[in-house]
Amino acid sequence: MDETSVRAFRDDFARVRDEVGKVIVGNADIVDGVLICLLSEGHALLEGVPGLGKTLLVRTLSQVLDLNFNRIQFTPDLMPADITGTNILMEDEVTGRKIFQFQPGPVFANIVLADEINRATPKTQSAMLEAMQEHSVTVAGKQYRLAEPFFVLATQNPIEMEGTYPLPEAQLDRFLFKLIVPAPSLSELSIIVDRTTGTATPKINKVLTGEQVMAMRQVAREVPISSLVRDFAVKLILATHPRSETATDMVNRFVRFGSSPRGAQALVRGAKIRALLDGRYNVAIDDISAVAPAVLRHRVLLNFDGEAEGIGTDAIVRDIITRLSAQVSAALV
Repeated sequence: MDETSVRAFRDDFARVRDEVGKVIVGNADIVDGVLICLLSEGHALLEGVPGLGKTLLVRTLSQVLDLNFNRIQFTPDLMPADITGTNILMEDEVTGRKIFQFQPGPVFANIVLADEINRATPKTQSAMLEAMQEHSVTVAGKQYRLAEPFFVLATQNPIEMEGTYPLPEAQLDRFLFKLIVPAPSLSELSIIVDRTTGTATPKINKVLTGEQVMAMRQVAREVPISSLVRDFAVKLILATHPRSETATDMVNRFVRFGSSPRGAQALVRGAKIRALLDGRYNVAIDDISAVAPAVLRHRVLLNFDGEAEGIGTDAIVRDIITRLSAQVSAALV
Protein backbone atom coordinates (compact mmCIF):
# COMPACT_ATOMS: atom_id res chain seq x y z
CA MET A 1 0.00 0.00 0.00
CA ASP A 2 1.32 3.46 -0.93
CA GLU A 3 0.21 7.06 -0.63
CA THR A 4 -0.96 7.18 -4.24
CA SER A 5 -3.41 4.30 -3.83
CA VAL A 6 -4.78 5.74 -0.58
CA ARG A 7 -5.29 9.16 -2.19
CA ALA A 8 -7.00 7.55 -5.20
CA PHE A 9 -9.25 5.56 -2.86
CA ARG A 10 -10.36 8.70 -1.04
CA ASP A 11 -10.86 10.64 -4.27
CA ASP A 12 -13.00 7.92 -5.85
CA PHE A 13 -15.07 7.58 -2.67
CA ALA A 14 -15.65 11.34 -2.61
CA ARG A 15 -16.69 11.40 -6.27
CA VAL A 16 -19.32 8.72 -5.69
CA ARG A 17 -20.56 10.51 -2.58
CA ASP A 18 -20.83 13.82 -4.46
CA GLU A 19 -22.77 12.27 -7.35
CA VAL A 20 -25.22 10.58 -4.98
CA GLY A 21 -25.58 13.90 -3.16
CA LYS A 22 -27.02 15.47 -6.32
CA VAL A 23 -30.19 13.48 -5.66
CA ILE A 24 -30.13 12.44 -2.00
CA VAL A 25 -30.56 15.30 0.45
CA GLY A 26 -28.77 14.90 3.77
CA ASN A 27 -28.21 11.44 5.28
CA ALA A 28 -24.47 11.69 4.69
CA ASP A 29 -23.83 8.98 7.29
CA ILE A 30 -26.25 6.64 5.53
CA VAL A 31 -24.60 7.22 2.15
CA ASP A 32 -21.15 6.64 3.66
CA GLY A 33 -22.38 3.49 5.38
CA VAL A 34 -23.74 2.06 2.14
CA LEU A 35 -20.48 2.79 0.31
CA ILE A 36 -18.44 1.26 3.13
CA CYS A 37 -20.54 -1.91 2.83
CA LEU A 38 -19.95 -2.03 -0.92
CA LEU A 39 -16.19 -1.66 -0.54
CA SER A 40 -16.06 -4.08 2.41
CA GLU A 41 -17.48 -6.90 0.26
CA GLY A 42 -20.64 -6.89 2.39
CA HIS A 43 -24.33 -6.08 2.08
CA ALA A 44 -26.41 -3.29 3.59
CA LEU A 45 -29.84 -3.29 5.22
CA LEU A 46 -31.67 0.04 5.33
CA GLU A 47 -34.56 0.40 7.76
CA GLY A 48 -37.04 3.26 7.87
CA VAL A 49 -40.66 4.15 7.37
CA PRO A 50 -41.93 4.52 3.78
CA GLY A 51 -41.10 7.71 1.91
CA LEU A 52 -37.64 8.48 3.33
CA GLY A 53 -35.78 7.86 0.07
CA LYS A 54 -34.32 4.42 0.78
CA THR A 55 -35.17 3.05 -2.65
CA LEU A 56 -34.12 6.30 -4.32
CA LEU A 57 -30.70 6.04 -2.67
CA VAL A 58 -30.15 2.55 -4.01
CA ARG A 59 -31.35 3.44 -7.50
CA THR A 60 -29.11 6.52 -7.54
CA LEU A 61 -26.11 4.44 -6.48
CA SER A 62 -26.76 2.05 -9.35
CA GLN A 63 -26.68 5.02 -11.75
CA VAL A 64 -23.39 6.27 -10.34
CA LEU A 65 -21.70 2.86 -10.65
CA ASP A 66 -21.25 1.29 -14.08
CA LEU A 67 -22.70 -2.03 -12.91
CA ASN A 68 -25.67 -4.23 -13.75
CA PHE A 69 -28.65 -3.47 -11.54
CA ASN A 70 -31.83 -5.39 -10.78
CA ARG A 71 -34.68 -4.60 -8.43
CA ILE A 72 -36.76 -7.24 -6.65
CA GLN A 73 -40.00 -6.03 -5.09
CA PHE A 74 -40.64 -8.35 -2.17
CA THR A 75 -44.33 -9.16 -1.64
CA PRO A 76 -46.16 -11.87 0.33
CA ASP A 77 -46.80 -13.91 -2.84
CA LEU A 78 -43.19 -13.76 -4.10
CA MET A 79 -41.68 -17.23 -4.55
CA PRO A 80 -38.00 -18.30 -4.22
CA ALA A 81 -37.83 -19.14 -7.95
CA ASP A 82 -38.87 -15.55 -8.70
CA ILE A 83 -35.54 -14.51 -7.19
CA THR A 84 -33.06 -17.20 -8.15
CA GLY A 85 -34.51 -18.31 -11.49
CA THR A 86 -35.69 -21.73 -12.56
CA ASN A 87 -35.40 -24.41 -15.23
CA ILE A 88 -38.00 -24.15 -17.96
CA LEU A 89 -38.87 -26.56 -20.75
CA MET A 90 -37.44 -25.43 -24.09
CA GLU A 91 -37.27 -26.93 -27.58
CA ASP A 92 -33.81 -27.47 -29.04
CA GLU A 93 -33.65 -25.56 -32.35
CA VAL A 94 -31.40 -28.17 -33.94
CA THR A 95 -32.80 -31.51 -32.78
CA GLY A 96 -36.31 -30.43 -31.88
CA ARG A 97 -36.02 -32.28 -28.58
CA LYS A 98 -37.46 -30.89 -25.37
CA ILE A 99 -34.80 -29.83 -22.87
CA PHE A 100 -34.70 -27.99 -19.57
CA GLN A 101 -32.84 -24.69 -19.70
CA PHE A 102 -31.99 -22.47 -16.76
CA GLN A 103 -33.43 -18.97 -16.85
CA PRO A 104 -31.56 -16.70 -14.41
CA GLY A 105 -33.62 -14.67 -11.96
CA PRO A 106 -33.12 -11.02 -10.99
CA VAL A 107 -30.51 -11.93 -8.37
CA PHE A 108 -28.05 -12.32 -11.26
CA ALA A 109 -26.79 -8.73 -11.23
CA ASN A 110 -23.94 -6.74 -9.67
CA ILE A 111 -26.25 -4.61 -7.52
CA VAL A 112 -29.52 -6.13 -6.32
CA LEU A 113 -32.14 -4.00 -4.62
CA ALA A 114 -34.27 -6.15 -2.33
CA ASP A 115 -37.05 -3.64 -1.82
CA GLU A 116 -39.18 -4.04 1.32
CA ILE A 117 -37.52 -7.38 1.95
CA ASN A 118 -39.48 -8.05 5.13
CA ARG A 119 -42.82 -8.07 3.31
CA ALA A 120 -42.04 -11.52 1.86
CA THR A 121 -42.45 -14.78 3.74
CA PRO A 122 -39.44 -16.33 5.51
CA LYS A 123 -39.33 -19.08 2.85
CA THR A 124 -38.84 -16.51 0.12
CA GLN A 125 -36.37 -14.47 2.16
CA SER A 126 -34.23 -17.59 2.58
CA ALA A 127 -33.71 -17.68 -1.19
CA MET A 128 -31.18 -14.87 -0.70
CA LEU A 129 -29.00 -16.75 1.81
CA GLU A 130 -26.70 -18.62 -0.58
CA ALA A 131 -26.41 -15.66 -2.94
CA MET A 132 -25.39 -13.27 -0.15
CA GLN A 133 -22.86 -15.60 1.47
CA GLU A 134 -21.49 -17.77 -1.33
CA HIS A 135 -22.18 -15.46 -4.31
CA SER A 136 -23.78 -18.37 -6.07
CA VAL A 137 -27.21 -19.91 -6.72
CA THR A 138 -28.01 -23.61 -6.74
CA VAL A 139 -31.00 -24.79 -8.80
CA ALA A 140 -31.83 -28.46 -9.38
CA GLY A 141 -28.47 -29.52 -7.97
CA LYS A 142 -26.42 -27.27 -10.26
CA GLN A 143 -24.50 -24.27 -8.96
CA TYR A 144 -24.36 -20.99 -10.88
CA ARG A 145 -21.83 -18.29 -9.94
CA LEU A 146 -22.86 -14.65 -9.64
CA ALA A 147 -20.88 -11.88 -11.32
CA GLU A 148 -18.48 -9.83 -9.22
CA PRO A 149 -18.78 -7.43 -7.56
CA PHE A 150 -22.05 -8.65 -6.06
CA PHE A 151 -23.82 -6.34 -3.63
CA VAL A 152 -27.26 -6.60 -2.03
CA LEU A 153 -28.96 -3.46 -0.79
CA ALA A 154 -32.12 -4.33 1.09
CA THR A 155 -34.74 -1.97 2.44
CA GLN A 156 -37.21 -2.86 5.13
CA ASN A 157 -40.02 -1.19 7.00
CA PRO A 158 -40.00 -1.28 10.82
CA ILE A 159 -41.31 -4.64 11.97
CA GLU A 160 -44.06 -2.91 13.94
CA MET A 161 -45.75 -1.96 10.66
CA GLU A 162 -48.61 -4.07 9.29
CA GLY A 163 -47.82 -6.74 6.71
CA THR A 164 -44.18 -7.33 7.66
CA TYR A 165 -42.32 -10.50 8.62
CA PRO A 166 -39.21 -10.46 10.84
CA LEU A 167 -36.09 -11.43 8.93
CA PRO A 168 -34.54 -14.75 10.00
CA GLU A 169 -31.45 -14.34 12.17
CA ALA A 170 -29.37 -16.25 9.61
CA GLN A 171 -30.24 -13.69 6.96
CA LEU A 172 -29.75 -10.67 9.21
CA ASP A 173 -26.25 -11.93 10.02
CA ARG A 174 -25.33 -11.78 6.34
CA PHE A 175 -25.75 -8.01 6.26
CA LEU A 176 -22.55 -6.16 7.11
CA PHE A 177 -24.40 -3.04 8.33
CA LYS A 178 -27.91 -2.25 9.41
CA LEU A 179 -28.50 1.46 8.85
CA ILE A 180 -31.44 3.35 10.33
CA VAL A 181 -32.72 6.03 7.94
CA PRO A 182 -33.99 9.03 9.94
CA ALA A 183 -36.69 11.50 8.99
CA PRO A 184 -35.37 14.68 7.30
CA SER A 185 -34.87 17.90 9.19
CA LEU A 186 -36.79 21.09 8.40
CA SER A 187 -34.10 22.46 6.09
CA GLU A 188 -33.60 19.09 4.36
CA LEU A 189 -37.33 18.66 3.81
CA SER A 190 -37.50 22.12 2.23
CA ILE A 191 -34.74 21.18 -0.22
CA ILE A 192 -36.46 17.87 -1.01
CA VAL A 193 -39.71 19.65 -1.84
CA ASP A 194 -37.93 22.15 -4.09
CA ARG A 195 -36.04 19.42 -5.95
CA THR A 196 -39.00 17.14 -6.49
CA THR A 197 -41.66 19.70 -7.41
CA GLY A 198 -39.66 21.86 -9.81
CA THR A 199 -38.55 21.36 -13.40
CA ALA A 200 -34.82 20.86 -12.80
CA THR A 201 -33.63 17.26 -13.03
CA PRO A 202 -30.12 16.50 -11.77
CA LYS A 203 -27.86 14.66 -14.22
CA ILE A 204 -26.12 11.67 -12.69
CA ASN A 205 -22.75 10.64 -14.10
CA LYS A 206 -21.22 7.21 -13.85
CA VAL A 207 -18.13 7.39 -11.66
CA LEU A 208 -16.78 3.87 -11.04
CA THR A 209 -16.63 0.65 -13.03
CA GLY A 210 -16.77 -2.85 -11.60
CA GLU A 211 -13.01 -3.21 -12.03
CA GLN A 212 -12.41 -0.04 -10.02
CA VAL A 213 -14.69 -1.25 -7.23
CA MET A 214 -12.77 -4.54 -7.06
CA ALA A 215 -9.47 -2.64 -6.95
CA MET A 216 -10.72 -0.43 -4.10
CA ARG A 217 -11.78 -3.55 -2.20
CA GLN A 218 -8.25 -4.90 -2.53
CA VAL A 219 -6.75 -1.64 -1.25
CA ALA A 220 -9.03 -1.80 1.80
CA ARG A 221 -7.91 -5.34 2.59
CA GLU A 222 -4.28 -4.21 2.67
CA VAL A 223 -4.79 -1.76 5.53
CA PRO A 224 -2.85 -3.14 8.53
CA ILE A 225 -4.41 -3.61 11.95
CA SER A 226 -2.42 -4.01 15.16
CA SER A 227 -2.99 -6.86 17.59
CA LEU A 228 -4.21 -4.35 20.19
CA VAL A 229 -6.97 -3.03 17.92
CA ARG A 230 -7.85 -6.50 16.63
CA ASP A 231 -8.19 -7.78 20.21
CA PHE A 232 -10.43 -4.80 21.02
CA ALA A 233 -12.76 -5.86 18.19
CA VAL A 234 -12.73 -9.49 19.33
CA LYS A 235 -13.43 -8.57 22.95
CA LEU A 236 -16.25 -6.33 21.81
CA ILE A 237 -17.90 -9.26 20.04
CA LEU A 238 -17.40 -11.62 22.98
CA ALA A 239 -18.84 -9.01 25.34
CA THR A 240 -22.18 -9.16 23.50
CA HIS A 241 -22.71 -12.71 24.80
CA PRO A 242 -24.49 -12.99 28.16
CA ARG A 243 -22.45 -14.52 30.98
CA SER A 244 -19.18 -14.23 29.05
CA GLU A 245 -16.10 -12.99 30.88
CA THR A 246 -16.29 -9.53 29.29
CA ALA A 247 -20.08 -9.11 29.34
CA THR A 248 -21.40 -5.97 31.03
CA ASP A 249 -24.33 -5.84 33.44
CA MET A 250 -26.57 -4.54 30.63
CA VAL A 251 -25.66 -7.50 28.44
CA ASN A 252 -26.34 -10.03 31.17
CA ARG A 253 -29.66 -8.42 31.94
CA PHE A 254 -31.10 -7.58 28.53
CA VAL A 255 -29.41 -9.72 25.84
CA ARG A 256 -30.58 -13.16 24.72
CA PHE A 257 -27.96 -13.90 22.05
CA GLY A 258 -24.79 -12.06 21.06
CA SER A 259 -23.01 -11.57 17.77
CA SER A 260 -21.57 -14.31 15.59
CA PRO A 261 -17.94 -14.25 14.33
CA ARG A 262 -19.23 -12.42 11.24
CA GLY A 263 -19.60 -9.42 13.54
CA ALA A 264 -15.85 -9.36 14.21
CA GLN A 265 -15.13 -9.60 10.50
CA ALA A 266 -17.53 -6.74 9.78
CA LEU A 267 -15.96 -4.56 12.49
CA VAL A 268 -12.50 -4.93 11.02
CA ARG A 269 -13.57 -4.52 7.39
CA GLY A 270 -15.60 -1.39 8.08
CA ALA A 271 -12.90 0.08 10.33
CA LYS A 272 -10.24 -0.37 7.63
CA ILE A 273 -12.22 1.72 5.16
CA ARG A 274 -12.94 4.36 7.79
CA ALA A 275 -9.20 4.61 8.43
CA LEU A 276 -8.52 5.08 4.71
CA LEU A 277 -11.13 7.83 4.47
CA ASP A 278 -9.38 9.60 7.33
CA GLY A 279 -6.07 9.38 5.45
CA ARG A 280 -4.52 6.87 7.83
CA TYR A 281 -2.61 3.67 7.03
CA ASN A 282 -3.68 1.74 10.12
CA VAL A 283 -6.88 0.94 12.02
CA ALA A 284 -7.54 2.69 15.34
CA ILE A 285 -9.82 1.73 18.20
CA ASP A 286 -11.94 4.76 17.34
CA ASP A 287 -12.59 3.23 13.91
CA ILE A 288 -13.87 0.03 15.51
CA SER A 289 -16.06 2.03 17.90
CA ALA A 290 -17.48 4.16 15.07
CA VAL A 291 -18.74 1.24 12.98
CA ALA A 292 -19.83 -0.94 15.92
CA PRO A 293 -23.47 0.27 16.16
CA ALA A 294 -24.18 -0.41 12.47
CA VAL A 295 -22.43 -3.78 12.69
CA LEU A 296 -24.09 -5.02 15.87
CA ARG A 297 -27.60 -3.52 16.02
CA HIS A 298 -29.00 -6.46 14.04
CA ARG A 299 -26.72 -9.12 15.52
CA VAL A 300 -27.46 -8.55 19.21
CA LEU A 301 -30.84 -10.07 20.08
CA LEU A 302 -32.66 -8.77 23.14
CA ASN A 303 -34.47 -10.95 25.65
CA PHE A 304 -37.98 -10.32 26.95
CA ASP A 305 -36.77 -7.85 29.60
CA GLY A 306 -34.82 -5.84 27.05
CA GLU A 307 -37.77 -5.60 24.66
CA ALA A 308 -40.23 -4.83 27.46
CA GLU A 309 -38.12 -1.96 28.77
CA GLY A 310 -37.42 -0.59 25.30
CA ILE A 311 -33.65 -1.00 25.54
CA GLY A 312 -31.95 -0.26 22.24
CA THR A 313 -29.04 -2.38 21.04
CA ASP A 314 -27.10 0.80 20.29
CA ALA A 315 -27.17 1.66 24.01
CA ILE A 316 -25.84 -1.79 24.86
CA VAL A 317 -23.04 -1.47 22.31
CA ARG A 318 -22.07 1.95 23.66
CA ASP A 319 -21.99 0.52 27.20
CA ILE A 320 -19.62 -2.25 26.08
CA ILE A 321 -17.36 0.20 24.21
CA THR A 322 -17.16 2.50 27.25
CA ARG A 323 -16.05 -0.35 29.47
CA LEU A 324 -13.53 -1.79 27.01
CA SER A 325 -12.08 1.66 26.22
CA ALA A 326 -11.56 2.28 29.93
CA GLN A 327 -9.75 -1.04 30.25
CA VAL A 328 -7.48 -0.22 27.31
CA SER A 329 -6.69 3.24 28.72
CA ALA A 330 -5.86 1.75 32.11
CA ALA A 331 -3.58 -0.85 30.53
CA LEU A 332 -1.64 1.81 28.61
CA VAL A 333 -1.02 4.00 31.66
